[in-house]
Amino acid sequence: VQLVESGGGLVQAGGSLRLSCAASGLTFGSYAMGWYRQAPGKEREAVSCLGNLGDTFYEDPMKGRFTISSDNVKNTVYLQMNNLKPEDTAVYYCAAQRLSSWCPPNGMGYWGKGILVTVFS
Repeated sequence: VQLVESGGGLVQAGGSLRLSCAASGLTFGSYAMGWYRQAPGKEREAVSCLGNLGDTFYEDPMKGRFTISSDNVKNTVYLQMNNLKPEDTAVYYCAAQRLSSWCPPNGMGYWGKGILVTVFS
């Protein structure tokens, strides 16, 4: 399984970015796909999850601003991030877990290398 993130970069506060995670080596739709982030000097935290049955989950700070979605033909999961804030600055990681309807804490079996998102005010 390989997960490759793209779409990160530098954005002004209030702006938007869409992250992509291209997955290979797995049957899309059989895996829960999650987005996580790690800010400088902080622990990694969950951002959003798309379960293998289609349910979506968001951590409270992201609700109403971030949207997770997928394209099963392209084997890609997306994270649309709107109204970005400086505190959203972090390395964002894509993760996958086989046959899971949610993203279990510390239970994601596959990880991408991450991509940096920097939000400036």
